[in-house]
Amino acid sequence: MTKIKEKYQKEVVAKLKEALQKENIMQIPKLSKVTINVGLSTKRDPKFIETMVDTLTKISGQKPVITKARKSIAGFKIREDQPLGVKVTLRGERMWDFIDKLAHVTFARIRDFRGIKRSTVDAGGNFSYGFTEHIAFPEVEADAIDQLHGLQVTITTTAEDRASGMALFQALGFPFKKEEK
Repeated sequence: MTKIKEKYQKEVVAKLKEALQKENIMQIPKLSKVTINVGLSTKRDPKFIETMVDTLTKISGQKPVITKARKSIAGFKIREDQPLGVKVTLRGERMWDFIDKLAHVTFARIRDFRGIKRSTVDAGGNFSYGFTEHIAFPEVEADAIDQLHGLQVTITTTAEDRASGMALFQALGFPFKKEEK
């Protein structure tokens, strides 16, 4: 069992039960899944797609899926079945491993990092953060990079509102910015 999952079960559930004034443990927000997504933008080079697949495989420990266009849109120069991005969805132990790494290692490796903005948690209690460079992840070797690309990490929870989502992520140790008064 991962360190952060153990912390969630032993400490966070009890702390959130008291803080959110819930009577039943099943009402406490929990993590459902993590989705890591990379969009292709204007680069439609097959080598670049392969690079993104390799990067996401290293970061997540799971083979990603190439997302394709469902229909043609002439205004965006998109054809049906054309690759648009790469995504991977993590659940279970891989999800907990990734969240542990994200909260305690990856954010610390971001250049000029001052904390996560509170706006990254949406009204449904889900967390979304966009990385401008994928080299913040420890599995990615800076020397072996051909092209830099960004990626989006979304953590979906069972939280009902923004306040309970924020409480969950703060209890898990995510480094949010201090509230300005």
